[in-house]
Amino acid sequence: MIGRRSGEATRINSSFFEELKRRNVVKVAVLYLIASWLLLQVTDVLSSLLSVPEWAGSLVVMLLILGFFPTLIFSWVYEMTPEGLKKEKDIDRSQSNTPETGRKINVLIIVMLALAIGAVVIDRLIPEAEPVVETAVIEEADENEGNDPTQMAAVKFAPAPDRSIAVLPFADMSPNKDQEYFSDGLSEELLNLLAKVPELQVAARTSSFSFKDQNLEIPEIAERLKVAHVLEGSVRKSGNQVRITTQLIQAEDGYHLWSETYDRTLDDIFAVQDEIAAAVVSQLKVTLLGETPKSAKADPEAYALYLQGRHLTRRGGNADLKMAIQYYKDALAIDQNLVEAWNGLWVTYSNLAGRGMPFEESWRKSREAIERALAIDPDNATVYTGMGLLAVRDGDFEKAAHHYRKALALEPNKFSVLNNSAILLQFLGRYEDAIPVFEWLARRDPVNATAIGNLGFARLLAGQFEEAKNAIEKALVLSPEDVDWLWGRIRLLYFYAQDYESALHSCESLDDVPALKLYCLAWVYPQLGREDEGKTALLALEQTHDKDWASRIAQYYAWHDQPDAAIDWLEKGYQIDGKAAVSSAWRDWIYDPIRDDPGFQELLERTGVSREQLAAIEFEVPLPD
Repeated sequence: MIGRRSGEATRINSSFFEELKRRNVVKVAVLYLIASWLLLQVTDVLSSLLSVPEWAGSLVVMLLILGFFPTLIFSWVYEMTPEGLKKEKDIDRSQSNTPETGRKINVLIIVMLALAIGAVVIDRLIPEAEPVVETAVIEEADENEGNDPTQMAAVKFAPAPDRSIAVLPFADMSPNKDQEYFSDGLSEELLNLLAKVPELQVAARTSSFSFKDQNLEIPEIAERLKVAHVLEGSVRKSGNQVRITTQLIQAEDGYHLWSETYDRTLDDIFAVQDEIAAAVVSQLKVTLLGETPKSAKADPEAYALYLQGRHLTRRGGNADLKMAIQYYKDALAIDQNLVEAWNGLWVTYSNLAGRGMPFEESWRKSREAIERALAIDPDNATVYTGMGLLAVRDGDFEKAAHHYRKALALEPNKFSVLNNSAILLQFLGRYEDAIPVFEWLARRDPVNATAIGNLGFARLLAGQFEEAKNAIEKALVLSPEDVDWLWGRIRLLYFYAQDYESALHSCESLDDVPALKLYCLAWVYPQLGREDEGKTALLALEQTHDKDWASRIAQYYAWHDQPDAAIDWLEKGYQIDGKAAVSSAWRDWIYDPIRDDPGFQELLERTGVSREQLAAIEFEVPLPD
């Protein structure tokens, strides 16, 4: 009895399966599965292209699963006939069209299989794209991030190279907590030493020091700076005695690769710096092409005064800058050959130009300091950077190119060298060459307002307004009171967005820079129907700042298609500042309305800044690897 029942069940199962095949249910199931797989591949590609939410793929999978069994039931119940869909039970078995339908499904299955095999082959043959390096400054800030500059620096970069490091500012553990200038200075000197190792990628100072007093974990800092290792430490200074504690940390797991404590006198400070740099290079297994860079030796007391001056120069306020000058002079009174103090002087004097010291006086004193530094150390990249800056100031772009080529040969990775070289490219109108350099600097130093703002201005001058807007806005988050970036924003509001109310609001915030405020109001007032107030602002600017602002006043008249007035003011600027006052005239689109004026073209050629004359200057800036 049991055997008979088992045989009947087998026959029933066999006949049911035969009926499934006859009604093409099995073929429909196979076709559905292949088509579903292809649909999922298409969904995956479109998701990445159209930036759809991540849950969209899961939704497609769920719908396909839910549709599977209803599809099989439908193919069981209905049959496709020449007259359309009919229920299978209503069709005479002798007139069934299922064999013809089955052949059509077979063709569809073959086509789908061919497409699926092709997709797999293409996926195997085409290599994956390299990770895209995105620059921090061309992305809008996330509204949820707030205004934390270090948070804004957390951008998408390629994975950190193994031989990469950030030097964090060493903690001041001195009894009175009054040695910050010394602990910061030691950290920066170590950073500079390591940056001279070509085989080692070192995060720039501005970005590394932005995490000071943030109480963040080392892995998070390393992730934001995109480095594989972090060097941190502390300094305890009392009189002539110094205790320096250092530790090298592997960022991925927080493992301490190396640590050491040094108890020394100030006389040994340079030897300690060399020992630490050599230990770091050894621990990171860097194979050097030459010797580990060594610190320049100096009188310890003069060196300490120099560090105090540099600390104040970094702070950047007018009072800080003037106090820094005195510290540099005190250092030089002890050691006249301390080239770092002479470099500090020229940088500080140039920063004071037009801010707390007349232009002529500041540039004269800056030139004197640079010449003294050059006499002491003719192979110093910072000195040649200063000489290039002065040559740009003089309008001698050929000489500036010569100095920057020397600086690049000495220190091709140094921020100030690359930054000033890119600015020279801007003066020459070569935005397509300058922008990649500024992009590299912004990636290397992602919370440096100067790097990001300069990139924004380069894009602004190149007419890339949307990209310029993103960069300048981020620079303002990092440095909210910087008038250069404020003026960049105003230019964008005026020319690009034509948002004159917002531009006026920004103009009115410039009380600390009265000349820029007058200039700004002269542009914006007429757009708001306040022509008389605009004329008053322009007249006040011409009467009170006719020397310092001659070239910008020329820009105003050029844009308003008044060539005679524009040329007169350019002439005045040329008499005061030389080529630097007129060099932007041929390249800045703000001069477009008078571009074809014969007098304008004659002025450019006579002053040596025509397109052809500047194009003849040979100058390239090779990007570091």
